[in-house]
Amino acid sequence: MPTPLQDPSTGTRVPLRLALAEHPGQDTLDGAWWPQSRDLDLELADLVDHFPPAAGRVVRALFSPPDWDSSPRRVPIDGGHLKVGWFPHDDTHVIVLRTSDHAVLRLLVVPPEVSDDDGHEAMLAASTTGNKHSAGSLLRTVTDSPPVDPAGFWPAAGD
Repeated sequence: MPTPLQDPSTGTRVPLRLALAEHPGQDTLDGAWWPQSRDLDLELADLVDHFPPAAGRVVRALFSPPDWDSSPRRVPIDGGHLKVGWFPHDDTHVIVLRTSDHAVLRLLVVPPEVSDDDGHEAMLAASTTGNKHSAGSLLRTVTDSPPVDPAGFWPAAGD
């Protein structure tokens, strides 16, 4: 059986799972990233190397240690290394990215082991304009509740 890092039909990594808000900086979260494992070196390099050019080049990252198996200070990426840090307090399920154009993006980190339905809903919710849920609240709602109509639920509900 293939590992979660691979597409069962090809044996290769699946494309980057990233959803960015239409207008970053207006809501609690600016989108979501659904890594394929808890290997921060591998996953962060994939995120940075495949980050949409229109959103800027990622130049720094802050992560939540409970989401990952390791806590590196630098991650090898195409063309060099990315300096990374971690939150001094537990801010589970969030990664903060700083881009070359000085934007700061707060992304929900969807745990790699969630079901496809829950993962897709979490990504949609985190990138929906008007969503005021924290990362933890959003994930609890997605995983503990039946599917909801995102257009009617996520922008209106909050913590």
